[in-house]
Amino acid sequence: MRTQHPFLAEGPRVGIRHFTPGDAEEFTTLAASSRALHGPWLAPPTGPEAYAAYAGRLLTDPARHGFLVCERDGGAIAGFININNVVEGAFLSGALGYGAFAPAAGRGLMTEGLALVTRHAFTTLGLHRLEANIQPANEASLKLVRRAGFRLEGYSPDFLFIDGAWRDHERWALTKEMTDRAAGAR
Repeated sequence: MRTQHPFLAEGPRVGIRHFTPGDAEEFTTLAASSRALHGPWLAPPTGPEAYAAYAGRLLTDPARHGFLVCERDGGAIAGFININNVVEGAFLSGALGYGAFAPAAGRGLMTEGLALVTRHAFTTLGLHRLEANIQPANEASLKLVRRAGFRLEGYSPDFLFIDGAWRDHERWALTKEMTDRAAGAR
């Protein structure tokens, strides 16, 4: 039986919560069965030791915040959204990393989860800016940030070392002011 954990924020279909050590089996099973969906864009941990190291960094490093996107009905993990490289001071920014798991892909759950994480980042965490760096051929990821209101800000050649090579990325960003303006327009 799945242990229900309290959500930090909830939408109609999903809630977000922090990673826990007890999520290792479900997370790694989903990551392993979602390799075709993730490759070559990302490689979430597929074994218990790798998960322990990964979740441990998210739980202890103040420059990282990890969130599981879980279905409200039953609590199944749909995906994950991490805010990495958080810089405070005048910058108040973080870089997003995320992925859906195969059972949730194409169902809009990550769109709802990203909206919850964005709201949490701009309110509870007090951030001003979130950035997503995406390989140009990663169409699903580009669609996700467009739906979330991110703007394209530039192109970074040889930006991140992924899948054995330095990969070009598009830089997409969202600021608190952008979300405030969008909310005011509704």
